[in-house]
Amino acid sequence: MTDQTNTTYLITGAGSGFGKEVALRLAEQGHDVIAGVEIIAQVNVLRAEAKERGVDLRVEKLDVTDEGDRDKAAQWDVDVLLNNAGISEGGSSVDIPAANIRRQFEVNVFGPILLTQPIAKAMVAKGGGKIVFMSSVAGLTVDPFTGAYAGSKHAVEAFADALDQELSEYGITVATINPGPFLTGFNDTMFEAWKSWEDDPSTRLFDYEKLSFPHEQFDPEEVIEVTLDVLTGADTDYRHVLPAHTVDDIKSQVSAQWDRTLNDGKRAELVQTAYDISPYTPVTRDA
Repeated sequence: MTDQTNTTYLITGAGSGFGKEVALRLAEQGHDVIAGVEIIAQVNVLRAEAKERGVDLRVEKLDVTDEGDRDKAAQWDVDVLLNNAGISEGGSSVDIPAANIRRQFEVNVFGPILLTQPIAKAMVAKGGGKIVFMSSVAGLTVDPFTGAYAGSKHAVEAFADALDQELSEYGITVATINPGPFLTGFNDTMFEAWKSWEDDPSTRLFDYEKLSFPHEQFDPEEVIEVTLDVLTGADTDYRHVLPAHTVDDIKSQVSAQWDRTLNDGKRAELVQTAYDISPYTPVTRDA
């Protein structure tokens, strides 16, 4: 879509992080923006911030896992949808309780896809639209203790790719944003998810008190700027691995899977890093 006149943007997960800032900046640019937030308490908080920044922003409660909220959103006239809502469940795949694994997929996969279905059909009826998924580098690669989260983002990648092929003839474009380690708090709180597990701690293989997100993290500004360009049509690429300077490294990691052999029985490098690194560690050198 190149004509942005009277375009309505729906941003899910706009109560915090990337989604919140993207919604506010789109509104600052004068666009018609619906900011969907998970819980009702976030509505007034975001409205107040929008007022403080002097922008007109429509804020709606939109929990993507709530059928009633999805039905309500299906009635809105949306031209560009950013599926940004998501959670991150950290922990070993042998430790995460079943309910937490299911919740991971309900929020990151099932909710967004079920929300997208009626909105996409309405776009077809109008003759065009754009659907963008806030995926992750974890949709292409996997780190230890992120199996549930990465699994959900791999699923998002599959749905996005399928939709891109299925909806092309109807004038609808699809794109993904694939952030790596950015310092928003999202990654670090992933490694605190175990604190709310309803399980028997004595059965856990790992002591999560000793583990942290195993990467230094970047300033989130690059993700916000690229997302705005994708939504408004200034950027027409399908996939956006960020930071941009990590693209070759991610491609190498994906390609290396074809030559991968069985592990050597030693602790994996990133597992050790999870023990050694401090939470909320910023990048302090050029990568």
